[in-house]
Amino acid sequence: MTPEEYLNGQVLLIDKPLKWSSFQAVNKLKYLLINKVGLPKKFKIGHAGTLDPLASGLLLICTGKFTKKISELQGQAKEYTGTFYIGATTPSYDLETEIDQTFPTEHIDEALIHETVKQFLGEIDQKPPIFSAIKKDGVRLYEHARAGETVEIASRKTTIHEFEITRIALPEIDFRVVCSKGTYIRSLAYDFGKAMNSGSHLTVLRRTKIGDYDVKNAIHITLFEESLK
Repeated sequence: MTPEEYLNGQVLLIDKPLKWSSFQAVNKLKYLLINKVGLPKKFKIGHAGTLDPLASGLLLICTGKFTKKISELQGQAKEYTGTFYIGATTPSYDLETEIDQTFPTEHIDEALIHETVKQFLGEIDQKPPIFSAIKKDGVRLYEHARAGETVEIASRKTTIHEFEITRIALPEIDFRVVCSKGTYIRSLAYDFGKAMNSGSHLTVLRRTKIGDYDVKNAIHITLFEESLK
């Protein structure tokens, strides 16, 4: 692809690897496009929706004139697959932090799991995790969390369009979720465990779709780099 094509606007479908932040992925592509393709140092580039370092999958990176599309892309429904670990919680609701509490699971069976799913379909109230980048009083929540501060977090409306259990092998439950912008799957994991009178945290997360864009058509960053040689 020519520098002009990137400047006129592209939506690059990247399969973000684990441990990378979305910011790192954008910076890596920016470096490659400047140094391998010859784009000017101040060309526009940005991603359409953050993916946590502990999550893999579809990251849309817009270049040039298509950076104007970012807010539109961010507003589209997203599909995720992953795994809940039932019977224990962590402060971050995922594997970023250690288990802080354990709960009974003897009462949990397939019928209860499938019945609980119904509570989370449609519009729901959800509290973002304390370990998130949302700002309160000008400070990101995860900064309050790491400082050991207790913060009151307001719940917000979000919509779960589809919620399917794809595997039950307790203490693990695999799922597929289609949801609106601003949904925290970590919070869904936590709330799901609580709704079953137990606990839960997220151990695996992969974003598979954003609107009509599918991770099946995405490229790993290392393969993208190789394609520019």
